[in-house]
Amino acid sequence: MKRKSASTNDELINLIARLRKAGRDEGSPIWSDLAYRLSSSRKNRSEVNVSRINRYSKAGDIIVVAGKVLGSGVIGHGVTVAALSVSGSAKGKITSAGGKIIGFDELLDSNPKGKSIRVMEGA
Repeated sequence: MKRKSASTNDELINLIARLRKAGRDEGSPIWSDLAYRLSSSRKNRSEVNVSRINRYSKAGDIIVVAGKVLGSGVIGHGVTVAALSVSGSAKGKITSAGGKIIGFDELLDSNPKGKSIRVMEGA
């Protein structure tokens, strides 16, 4: 019997393939690490609260979450956040603090070498 693929989400499968390719082509291990984190099961993906982003980042940082950003806490400075998904309250708090939410594709296009990116995960 043939084993079923880990994910049936075509967007996620294509994103993982694109990140792996960028890791090989650009020689940047951050993209390979993100591909590995995103290919894990949904149960093992990170959930990061806005308060954690506030605590471990500075204004203008690029934060990557291989999972979901949740809205618990407050944020006092603008950051750029790339995540698999963002809750509505987290999106409101980040944008009202002067930050922005982008997708992994946009981050990969704007920063192919992966410089100055912080990867965050939940506790």
